[in-house]
Amino acid sequence: MTTTTPTPTHHRENDFAEEHHVYEPHLVGLPPLLPYLREGWRRRSFAVELANTKLRSEHFNTVFGMLWLVLNPLLLTGVYFVLVDILRGGQRQQGFFAHLMAGIFAYYFVSGAVRNGTKVVVSSGRLILNTAFPRVLLPISSVIVAFKRFVPTLVIYVPVHIALGLPVGPHLLWVIPIVFLFVVLAAGLAMIVSAVQVYFRDLKSFVPYLLRVWLYASPVLYYADEMPPNYKFLLDINPLGQLLAAWSDVLNLGNAPTVQEMTVGSAWAFGFLIVGFLFFVSREREFAVRL
Repeated sequence: MTTTTPTPTHHRENDFAEEHHVYEPHLVGLPPLLPYLREGWRRRSFAVELANTKLRSEHFNTVFGMLWLVLNPLLLTGVYFVLVDILRGGQRQQGFFAHLMAGIFAYYFVSGAVRNGTKVVVSSGRLILNTAFPRVLLPISSVIVAFKRFVPTLVIYVPVHIALGLPVGPHLLWVIPIVFLFVVLAAGLAMIVSAVQVYFRDLKSFVPYLLRVWLYASPVLYYADEMPPNYKFLLDINPLGQLLAAWSDVLNLGNAPTVQEMTVGSAWAFGFLIVGFLFFVSREREFAVRL
């Protein structure tokens, strides 16, 4: 909650210090949501700086750090491409490498935010104990980190897309809302796992296995339309299923996403965002005593 108090005239040092903003943590249940959101927006630079600090610790701003950031998903793409090619006996559709690359980049963006989210609150114990701020900025910072890692991979994808002769046109504008939905979904999931990790410390040990299963259940190593009819329901119950199908339709087929893909994908993304936000802010008052 934010309170604004006037500064007495005789204490005023200049015209830019006429009021102080004080963030007071809420005591029970949900805080007043509109003031909480306003305060989170006002302190958005705090989340950005946390993300930048994390990236600097990983040498993101160095040549070798950027090189590894790009090489890691490229190597994964190459390994999965060879594996799928072997399993298919060398029979694959044209453009499959681009589909696989784009799918892995998008998947690792969301899964990276989830992976970082499991640690972001627990590893910020001193910050939580000594500073009053909307705690939701912590999982948001993990999404910012994942997004900043994701952007360079898109730069790498562009020449591959062009070299394979995949469609280029106005349909690519659909990339913007689809990436936005990836961000929304990643934020909701990061909020949930970051709060749950405070109560169940073993969660970080299970998350890598869950994420691996999630990858295999998502249309990344295969096209969505290749799924047998009796497995099509997996696209709808998988939060990333229809979004990745839309992602492939736009980039590989040159088609606009279907209404079903965008509707189901949006429902999962905003559903997780709302549930994750409400769950996180309703529990954040307990973080200090549990850390």
